[in-house]
Amino acid sequence: MTVVIDTARCPLCGEANRCAMEIERETGQAQPPCWCMAADFSLAPLDTLPPALRGQACICARCAAGKPPAQD
Repeated sequence: MTVVIDTARCPLCGEANRCAMEIERETGQAQPPCWCMAADFSLAPLDTLPPALRGQACICARCAAGKPPAQD
């Protein structure tokens, strides 16, 4: 079984991660520095991420800050 990973989505919550580096890779158009270059990831629940998904896609700013997903 192959897992398809959407690199534009946060692997923790599924929301758009807005990764400028991924946008540049996909479009070939230069982007400003990504928000993640200055982010503090110390509160991110990275230990909940399955090993197979680690290092495959950026997490979003909300997850990086350790905030829970918005409830609809």
